[in-house]
Amino acid sequence: MPLIHRPHIADPDAFYEELVACLEEVPEDRTDKLLAKLVLILANHIGDREVLSEALILARANTDQALF
Repeated sequence: MPLIHRPHIADPDAFYEELVACLEEVPEDRTDKLLAKLVLILANHIGDREVLSEALILARANTDQALF
């Protein structure tokens, strides 16, 4: 399964709002922990090591840029 590079989330704006709201519900010093847990949960769901490695490379390369 290759990494999907095009927008693929139904109603991405609503998901973004939900993510921001979730982050606002935890103290600022715990947001990194929440995001790390979310990454691990989603990585486990994906399960494909090649896809996960490609995603890490893409995230690292685009840290200071828009993803899409």
